[in-house]
Amino acid sequence: MELTEIYNAFMLKGECTACTVLKNGNINKTFKVDFTDGEKEYSYILQKINTYVFKKPEHIMANIDGVTEHIYNKLPDDKKERGVLHYLKATDGRNYYTDKEGGFWRGYGFVPNSVTFDSFADPSLFESAGAAFGEFQLLLADYDASTLYEIIPGFHDTKKRYKAFFEKVEEDPAGRAAECKEEIDFLREVRADGELLVDLLEQGELPVRVTHNDTKGNNILFDKDTKETLAIIDLDTVMPGLVAYDFGDAIRFGANYSDEDEPDISKTGLDLIRFEAFTKGFVGKIKNTATKKELETLSDGAIVMTVELAVRFLHDYLDGDKYFKLNYPEHNIVRTRCQIALAKDMMKKKKEMDAIIAKYV
Repeated sequence: MELTEIYNAFMLKGECTACTVLKNGNINKTFKVDFTDGEKEYSYILQKINTYVFKKPEHIMANIDGVTEHIYNKLPDDKKERGVLHYLKATDGRNYYTDKEGGFWRGYGFVPNSVTFDSFADPSLFESAGAAFGEFQLLLADYDASTLYEIIPGFHDTKKRYKAFFEKVEEDPAGRAAECKEEIDFLREVRADGELLVDLLEQGELPVRVTHNDTKGNNILFDKDTKETLAIIDLDTVMPGLVAYDFGDAIRFGANYSDEDEPDISKTGLDLIRFEAFTKGFVGKIKNTATKKELETLSDGAIVMTVELAVRFLHDYLDGDKYFKLNYPEHNIVRTRCQIALAKDMMKKKKEMDAIIAKYV
């Protein structure tokens, strides 16, 4: 379709001088558009939401509206411009637009001189990432999470995921269970570890918080020159959750010696140097608002999130690879084995992890 309709819907004034397709996301279609009014240049991000993945995108935008306004109101004046995403209002006053073909669109101001990073070999940069996600938690510590929509119901409900997984093992639709016996046995053995946080939540020992639920390092904007953290992006999965989910997923992704799909599992394991760097930044921000139990279960979050992803990858492999995008036929079982190797290493290093967390508490 013509993007002119979208430009007009979001009242973008002036002449469009450039439109670039951004390919760093796997779900939504994203464009960077540049405008000029003859005197000044303006840049925006426009996104067409994948409504196959996100069935109720208006709920996403309601969550985003509340959370970004809350953060904006807490930021000092010199941080307000680049410290939070500013979503565009359409002609009807909503922060989204439905085009003539039924497509769901949103837009926000492009944050000038910003950059993202896919990996964090430099511990100081990973410490900054930890502080950024910790600051996100801190700014939203007094936000009533119960007012948010649950965008993906049961996203981190490991009890339900485990139940569905073992049902798939019994069903074995792709005839692959026999070749995965070692992986299935391990996941059965650590089931209690994988379900720990859900148990504590059900027992009322952990409070529900506003969580990001996709705390990969490339969801943080940094200043291109100073490397100062600016804003948290990709807010589609902001919803009620546990602090340990966000901490754990960031560690799972960013403190692994290898990529999450490394075929050689001897290269996989928890880098305690990067773990400490992220922990220092994250805990330094939340230690005065988090409960004692939340802080005590941060290391459990890393293990739970890693086990959960192993369950999800292996479930998909047993089901014939219907959910995750593959780069080659064995991709899901390779991912599974990598996550299991990481989980095993985390379990060996749990005492060290807890000591590092206690150091910064």
